[in-house]
Amino acid sequence: MRPFLIVFGVAAAVSFLVTPFVRALASRVGAVDIPNDRKVHSEPTPRMGGIAMYVAFVVALAVAWMLPDFRELFRESSEPLGILGAATVLIIVGVIDDIRGMSAPTKLAGQLLAAGVLVLGGVQIFYFWLPGVGVLSLSGSLSAVITVIWTIAVINAVNLIDGLDGLAVGVTSIAAIGFFVYAFRTTTGVTTTAELITAIVAGAGIGFLRWNFNPARIFMGDAGSMLLGLLLASATVSGISRTTEPKFIDVAGFVVPVLLPIFVLAIPLADAGLAIMRRVRGRRPVFHPDKQHIHHWLLDMARSHRQAVLVMYMWSALMVTATLALALGPGVEWRIVSGAIAGVLVLSIVILPRFLRRKGTSGLVVVTGDGGAGPRGREPDRSIR
Repeated sequence: MRPFLIVFGVAAAVSFLVTPFVRALASRVGAVDIPNDRKVHSEPTPRMGGIAMYVAFVVALAVAWMLPDFRELFRESSEPLGILGAATVLIIVGVIDDIRGMSAPTKLAGQLLAAGVLVLGGVQIFYFWLPGVGVLSLSGSLSAVITVIWTIAVINAVNLIDGLDGLAVGVTSIAAIGFFVYAFRTTTGVTTTAELITAIVAGAGIGFLRWNFNPARIFMGDAGSMLLGLLLASATVSGISRTTEPKFIDVAGFVVPVLLPIFVLAIPLADAGLAIMRRVRGRRPVFHPDKQHIHHWLLDMARSHRQAVLVMYMWSALMVTATLALALGPGVEWRIVSGAIAGVLVLSIVILPRFLRRKGTSGLVVVTGDGGAGPRGREPDRSIR
């Protein structure tokens, strides 16, 4: 555990320290988010914060390369360098988009290029275990296609939930911690890419969150949201291909390993799926922006930016905890624990919105764009896509 704590700490420290410099750079090059009627913030706010997390990722990866505990991983696997190459491609695409703007098809082309670099770097779902079937091996072409589709899905899921200060980086950090725990517990004596990448993602995200939580002093921009999505997708792909047949065969077999990444990333993936269905049903382009995401729904009821974000954090943490209890628990008692946590999640989804709606309409607490208490009224929204 000690080497992972080291790279986590390095990533967090570098992300925290570099972000103010990136903020100044973003202001200088014109990567600034200007307020309008679709956005929450009341003042121009620099974006392009993904550069700080990219620098944290590179530095933490370099530190890991120098540590004896990771020496065998870097010597025997091309995955870390493949992920670094893909991340570099995507951060370039994201920075250009944050500065000059980029059409949705062009961004998708950049994402496909990054996913292709990932596949060429050896990050692919070559095989996984299915209950009742055993280890399922994929052909090279099918493996590449599934890997690219999953990578693009996660990138855009994280991109779509980046609608409130601190929301995307907080949810992805929670997901990264959850998948790290799973990868750490299911591998014995071998250091894996999934463990390393998720430790770095969690550290970089938490370091950046200090500057991105409401009221945000900098936004991560597409450079940040796409980078986090790529790194999470890479870790889950690598983790799936490293898992073996579980020691217990029951309902948890459907979680280990195929569905675990989906459950860990359930909130952003569900939001992305609902957005796509909503836009297709309304005969609008898939990338057409709207203000009907889950976080917008919460914000409308709570009338408080921070409350909406904290509720999303709680739901993500409950989902991850329930999944880990189901996937890693060795006995029936852990299934009960997982079911209890899932029950709390369902109850919170049913009860919390009603409570927030009543509190919002009472006018007791409202947070304005600059973080202070403001008069009763609806807070404008920052829809991102």
